[in-house]
Amino acid sequence: MASPIQLPDAEALYSTLREKLLPLRQPHTQIAGITSGGAWLAQRLQRDWSLPAVGTISTTLHRDDFAHRGLSHAAQTTLPFEVDGAHILLIDDVLYTGRTIRAALNEIFDFGRPASVQLAVLVDRGGRQLPIEAAVAATRLHLPENQSLALRKNEDDTFSLALRPTSPA
Repeated sequence: MASPIQLPDAEALYSTLREKLLPLRQPHTQIAGITSGGAWLAQRLQRDWSLPAVGTISTTLHRDDFAHRGLSHAAQTTLPFEVDGAHILLIDDVLYTGRTIRAALNEIFDFGRPASVQLAVLVDRGGRQLPIEAAVAATRLHLPENQSLALRKNEDDTFSLALRPTSPA
């Protein structure tokens, strides 16, 4: 019998991510988080860094599995900044296949043409199906394909990580 996977502390990972992002944080950089975990991380950065606003990216309409998933999230994209010419720091909780990031990039380009987009993630779990790489990852964690990793936002606004079985496509 396989031993249970020991998950890292999500709050410690958030602190690591925040520190690793400091060199990327410029006065002209705009921050946007992917719904839902990435948006939670972006909102926490907004609070910790006293930023005026951060964006939220919904990938629902650009997913290549839309027919299977449907409208799983009701959140809409909100970008409180001009996308054209912007330097965007895109935040997500878990990077796996790269398909969510591809969908997020398509969504961003629906709003304009940014000067640059850099990706930062809490956890990079490998297993890429697309040529997408994070500029910053708080940690790398390898999991079996039949496991899905999710960031949870607790009632006290702290973060935790949870494993769940991957649903069949």
